[in-house]
Amino acid sequence: MQSWNLVFLGPRELEVRREPVPEPGPRQLLVRTSRTLISVGTELICYLRQCEPGTHWDAWVRYPFYPGYSNVGRVVRAGAEVEGWAPGDRVAARANHRQYYLVDAPRALRVPEEISDEEATWFGLGCIVQNGVRRAEHHLGDAVVVIGLGPLGQLVTQYARINGAREVIAIDTAARRLEWAAAHGATATLAMLASDARDAVAALADGRLADVVYDVTGHPASFPAALRLARRFGTVVLLGDTGTPSEQRLTADLVTRGLRVVGAHDSNPPPEGTDYAYWSHPNMARLFFTYLQRGQMRVGDLITHRYDPRQARECYEALVADRTAAMGVVFDWTGMEGGEQ
Repeated sequence: MQSWNLVFLGPRELEVRREPVPEPGPRQLLVRTSRTLISVGTELICYLRQCEPGTHWDAWVRYPFYPGYSNVGRVVRAGAEVEGWAPGDRVAARANHRQYYLVDAPRALRVPEEISDEEATWFGLGCIVQNGVRRAEHHLGDAVVVIGLGPLGQLVTQYARINGAREVIAIDTAARRLEWAAAHGATATLAMLASDARDAVAALADGRLADVVYDVTGHPASFPAALRLARRFGTVVLLGDTGTPSEQRLTADLVTRGLRVVGAHDSNPPPEGTDYAYWSHPNMARLFFTYLQRGQMRVGDLITHRYDPRQARECYEALVADRTAAMGVVFDWTGMEGGEQ
């Protein structure tokens, strides 16, 4: 069997090429992809290779590089020892942008009937953001600031609302992003740089500034501004992962106001022995699906662009030119033929 796979061959070089797919092992599923979601921030860093030597990005992005990690498709075949899965069942899995793939059955997630393929592709981002939200340790009535309203920032906004925030203050310079945030739970939107937002945030938060500030920009210049927006003994969650961490700077706010800075990343598992050790990636994904089923979260209306995988170069170059006009960017694999032989 052959599969069409998206591959980065170097900075701003990509190809959609056919590669062999092994037969599924006894405990594996062979899945044909329906949709994959682009993780815009992560994949642009990889596509452009915008990272410093010695960083985890530098070690990770080696060409040929296979991008993507939010894949939804249907089972084609199940291994001999797999139980509970049948051809045609819908699967969400941490798989790249590819037409066919193998996944270990215990790592496959069943997609509820009420959720579309496009909506389900957000499960990977839904887990990443849950890591940050759990580390923030919210309290009922928190004043929350979200800096950067790309896909992760939009999800932070919705999770903060579910966690009982009194104020969810969304900050970005892109008007459309602010509109999306307001439609999904932000109580106030500020069209400005975070470095200019201190007085406005103080006015919205009874003069105390924010209990929790999320920096979801992935831009090193935002970190000092995030520190200035947190109240005394407040928390700053660094959820946007920059490729140039040496450019991030601490300020005196950390010490003089006793701030707590929390780093959150997809690869950080819940610590053993904590009260949230139960929340593995699969369990976080199932919770995310539950919120979608109940209407407590929405992502379908955040999907702005759909591409055939053969348009991948056009897609990534458009994001390089202006990523503020895009939110959920999906590859539709249903038109890719010729995979099976």
